[in-house]
Amino acid sequence: MGSPLVADPFGTGELGRRVLTAWTDSPARFREDANAEEDLVRGGYRDRLLVELAQNAADAARRSGEPGRLRLELSGAGNPVLRAANTGAPLDAAGVEGLATLRASAKRDEPGGVGRFGVGFAAVLTVTDEPAVLSTTGGVRFSAARTRAAVAAVPDLAAELAARDGAVPVLRLPEPADGAPAEGFATEVLLPLRPGLRDDVAAALSALDAELLLGLPALATIEVVVDGSRRVLTRDGAPPLIRLADGDVVTRWAVATRAGTLSAELLAAAPVEERSRSGWTVTWAVPVDDDGVPRPLPGRQAVHAPTPSDEPLSLPVRLIAPFPLGPDRRHVLPGPVTDALVSAAAGTYAEFLAGLPADPAVLALVPRPRLAGAELDAAVCAAVLDRLRDTAWLPGAGEARRGAPARAVVLVDAGDELVAALTGVLPGLLPAGWSRRTDGPALAALGVRRIGIAEAVEAVRGVDRPPAWWARLYAALDGADREELGALPVSLADGRTAHGPAGVLLPEEDLPAARLGPLGLRLADPAAVADPAARRLLERLGARPATPAAVLADPAVRAVVEQSLDAVDDAVPGGADPDELAAAVLALVAAAGPAADGAAWLAELALPDADGGWAPAGELVLPGAPLAGVLEPGALGVLDPAFAATVDAGALRRTGVLDTFALVAAEDPGGLDVDGVDDWIDAVLDRLPADAPPPEWPAVTAVRDLELVADWPAALGLLARLPAPAWDDVQLGGTAVPGYLRWWLSTHPVLDGQRPDRVRRPGPGPLQGLYEPVHVPPELLELLCLPATLADVLADVDGAVELLHRLGDRRRTVRWSVLRTVYAQLARALDGVDVAPPARVRVAPDRVSADAVVLDAPWLQPLVRTDVVPAGGLPGPVADLLDLPLASEVITGTVAGSPGPARRWAELPGADLAAARLGLDELPGEVAVDARLAVGDRPVPWWPGEPDLVDGSPAALGRALAWRAGRWELRQALAEVFAHPARALDLAAEDAIG
Repeated sequence: MGSPLVADPFGTGELGRRVLTAWTDSPARFREDANAEEDLVRGGYRDRLLVELAQNAADAARRSGEPGRLRLELSGAGNPVLRAANTGAPLDAAGVEGLATLRASAKRDEPGGVGRFGVGFAAVLTVTDEPAVLSTTGGVRFSAARTRAAVAAVPDLAAELAARDGAVPVLRLPEPADGAPAEGFATEVLLPLRPGLRDDVAAALSALDAELLLGLPALATIEVVVDGSRRVLTRDGAPPLIRLADGDVVTRWAVATRAGTLSAELLAAAPVEERSRSGWTVTWAVPVDDDGVPRPLPGRQAVHAPTPSDEPLSLPVRLIAPFPLGPDRRHVLPGPVTDALVSAAAGTYAEFLAGLPADPAVLALVPRPRLAGAELDAAVCAAVLDRLRDTAWLPGAGEARRGAPARAVVLVDAGDELVAALTGVLPGLLPAGWSRRTDGPALAALGVRRIGIAEAVEAVRGVDRPPAWWARLYAALDGADREELGALPVSLADGRTAHGPAGVLLPEEDLPAARLGPLGLRLADPAAVADPAARRLLERLGARPATPAAVLADPAVRAVVEQSLDAVDDAVPGGADPDELAAAVLALVAAAGPAADGAAWLAELALPDADGGWAPAGELVLPGAPLAGVLEPGALGVLDPAFAATVDAGALRRTGVLDTFALVAAEDPGGLDVDGVDDWIDAVLDRLPADAPPPEWPAVTAVRDLELVADWPAALGLLARLPAPAWDDVQLGGTAVPGYLRWWLSTHPVLDGQRPDRVRRPGPGPLQGLYEPVHVPPELLELLCLPATLADVLADVDGAVELLHRLGDRRRTVRWSVLRTVYAQLARALDGVDVAPPARVRVAPDRVSADAVVLDAPWLQPLVRTDVVPAGGLPGPVADLLDLPLASEVITGTVAGSPGPARRWAELPGADLAAARLGLDELPGEVAVDARLAVGDRPVPWWPGEPDLVDGSPAALGRALAWRAGRWELRQALAEVFAHPARALDLAAEDAIG
């Protein structure tokens, strides 16, 4: 078949003649070879051209022991040729025989060889009908056309050739080829492309990836040249880290490899020629970043055996293993060898993951059994998962050693801070970042126990850690669901632990937390809540900010204070030291400042007294305090001076220790424990209208210990300096009534032995002569409300009754300005009050009488034979008040006389001016002038009637006209007019001045 001028170092001519003879002898053999080759080209190797060329190059490099190099070059536009030149061992006769036979590989006995079936070269037939191989040892070529001609020349084969439309097995009749490989290479494959395939081959070359080198460890470089454009793919390094490069783009791969030998028992069921290949190598590989953290491969992968198969792999990594393949060279055969390699792959994979950095990205490499979609994939994933569950490969938070998933715990969605805080508390806790929800399926498949915040909280109960650790834990839990944190322990300042934040006090900066231990408070340790996030969390869970005022308001503090004296008396074993307890409360009060005001229960705090005993703070006086000098000796105890010197004086005062009078307050007056409080309430209610409904009392303030005063002049000075609420009136239903202090002082002899309502202010005034003046410091004048006017005296019933009787006291005097109306004012003030009438009544500024009448008609005055009481315009009520008769009741006679002729008032001299002074146009009525009038034997100057009877005197005329006009106060002015009618113009001019 070949040219006799071409050397044939491999005996291809003889090999071809034997094959042609075999076909001639048995046309069925020809048909079988043709069908077998066609199955390979159209089936298992239809898209493996470049892979098979690279695989052959790798085997040649392995045989030579040197890193292999492959150059794939596509050239020529009209007649394109693909050239594959490789270094390594050159072609030999066995190799040529392998190329020209079916399933009789020359690499059968080569350990570690990639090619092993002797059929891979058939992949070249997918692009060419004229392949050739040139090596430094010789060349060989194949040709579909020449094979077709040789077969057509055999009569017994011609019919079969025609039946096959000329299709022949190309690789069965080798011929010697002339030429040499490219310089620097040991072998070169020449593939003249069939028409129309150039673009497909160019695209395949462009898509060739450096990852191919992972399964071909003997091959270091692949050079791709397309029409002069060069691209270099390289492999560098060795497991566990291999670098693949595509030009300047470098990819780092983490690689784990394990090698071994299959036993004879396992190989007994393998094909005969596979039994000698007992060695195996399993490789796992995944891309990694510069830190070695894996970057899972995208999409579904294929098992490489060792080059790509059609077996899917759901793991995002590269698996390379010599699994036994079926006749199609694309699917793995089941059986014991496959099972053994699956087991080896699983063990290798577990070691592979254990060698990767402790980064949660590794969890993406954990199998999800439900994703496995093929038998081999399912077997690999199941075996890998079993090994991963038992292998110590998961990192522990804060631990150098790794642990098995069965002992691992992951805190769901935990951040770095929370995991750091729980490190060492939760055994097997995975580091932060391993709890993402996306990692849940992987962790579940591994059997890692997932716990929530509530379980973590349960785990820390009873844990002994310093306060700073608790602070980190609280800060890390900030933002967690409060439902899971209800039982979160809280480190307390006294060393205890609260089983839950609710009600715990969170100390503020100004709180003397270090001194509050004796109070037994649930006070968080300041160091445990120093972080604002920690405070925020505990507040959200029910803890309360512990300002001094807030702590002071805690019921526990009040309970301790109220029981402090009993605790001293009982001397409870193991109880708080009373000195320490007192110091703690006083330090708290000092820090609270004005916020402690109003906490009346503080007065029950047991404090040491000067006699060596203990007493409530509210019953002790500060050493040297002014109050001690005004009270009866021994009325109250004195605070121990040595103790007082060590404590803030302001705190002592706020606690109830006295330096002046103490104020007490209550929402209802019945709650006041002060002297005479019931009498005060009655006095207040007496001030209200009789038909008024029961009043709603506001909060009231009183002063205690008034009954203990011995030195009232000094005491009044202290009382004057009390806050305003001590002196304020009480508003009841719109009526202002005296407050307790003002009432108490007004009803007790505190001013020179007299009650304040029995004396008057210093200096002259309307009450001069009726009340004794006292000298009171100016600041007390308004506070005590000493009487200055009749209105002051008449402001309450007691004052009015007192005045009524003072008017009858002969030792006193009364101004006329007061006397003329005082009884009328008393009648109004005491209307409806059952008052005993006085024994004597005032009838003149300096005279009293036991026998008097109340003048109710001015014309009767000349007829009265006894003293007259001024009625002030209210003769009837005054008579009733004083139990005296009216003048009209005493004078029973009738008027008699000889009146002159009647004439109109308007006709009298001076009538016009009189009318003007009365504000009238004309004087009404008639008058009889020059009448001689008498009642019995006593004359009277005038008598009202129709006409008015007048004796003619100006005084009588003025009184009669004033009474008729209802202007009694103008009687003297009218008398002046009638006394001097000739001076009417002068008097009118005087009137016009004012």
